[in-house]
Amino acid sequence: MSATTFMAREIAEIPDAAALLAAGEAARIGATLRARSFPFVVVCGRGSSGHAGVHLRYLIETRLSLPVSAAAPSVVTGYDRPPNVAGALFIVVSQSGRSPDLVAATEAARAGGALTLALVNDPDSPAARASDLVLPILAGPEHAVAATKTVTNSAIAGAALVSAWAGDSELERGLAALPERLRQALALDWSAWSADLAGAPAAFVTGRGHGLGPLREIALKLAETLRLPALGYSAAELRHGPRASVSVATPVLALRQADPLAEGVDALVRDLSRDGMRVHACGGPLGTLPWLGDGHPACDPIAMLVPAYRAIEAEARRRGLDPDKPAGLTKVTETL
Repeated sequence: MSATTFMAREIAEIPDAAALLAAGEAARIGATLRARSFPFVVVCGRGSSGHAGVHLRYLIETRLSLPVSAAAPSVVTGYDRPPNVAGALFIVVSQSGRSPDLVAATEAARAGGALTLALVNDPDSPAARASDLVLPILAGPEHAVAATKTVTNSAIAGAALVSAWAGDSELERGLAALPERLRQALALDWSAWSADLAGAPAAFVTGRGHGLGPLREIALKLAETLRLPALGYSAAELRHGPRASVSVATPVLALRQADPLAEGVDALVRDLSRDGMRVHACGGPLGTLPWLGDGHPACDPIAMLVPAYRAIEAEARRRGLDPDKPAGLTKVTETL
């Protein structure tokens, strides 16, 4: 195994990839959306792209007050019952833009009267060709099976779209500062957390709001790269049934951004720590992991992916695993 993996190199490329995103294209599409009225939005994506879609959902709902639904592509491909999306905005998020189910769901949405928008790395992909509008995420080639820079750029492109659509100047400033914060995040060492995963039968990742998509993404990376069963829950959900399965053997990573939901994350961290659980927290007064300090609350969870990715990649190599080729996986997953 190479000492420098594709995954490590692609994580290191995240700041430069973020800086390449064309704000002008997001502004153009945002202006198009601002000129129209939508009853609701549907976001379609799987895996890491689905997690970027969750991040986008929170931005749309908090900045534009539009309800957002997550698409179930099998309703189209398996049950042959395309939902009624006439007049809606349908957004497909995909790295490759090639999975048949995502393409079919996009085609059905367009045929059903939705305005379709693709956030894709390949603007010539089938999902892009099936869409009315295309916002390229411009992450460049990605060779590791575990997606990293395409995830961060998908989330950033979605945020840039919402910033332009909603006319949110504060979010625009947060995005302008993000490439440099991503660069600084490359120096953050979260090995205290990843080392604590040794021997763990499972792990938990938690947070709330804008952090939900990124925390689910980290849980996925633990599963695919370290072969460690990992569960990502909102801090509110974790207090319900899942709390019973958290033990001293299952480390918890908590992401906390400075927004109205921060106190809920802090309270959970306090309660789990009081109960003797192994909690590693990023952000806020209870943070135990290195962090940059508070930035924009919708952008910080994207930046938190960087030290998490780095820690997971290094831990995989320490265990003798190849982070570029997780068992049983390929770079492009095609489902129906």
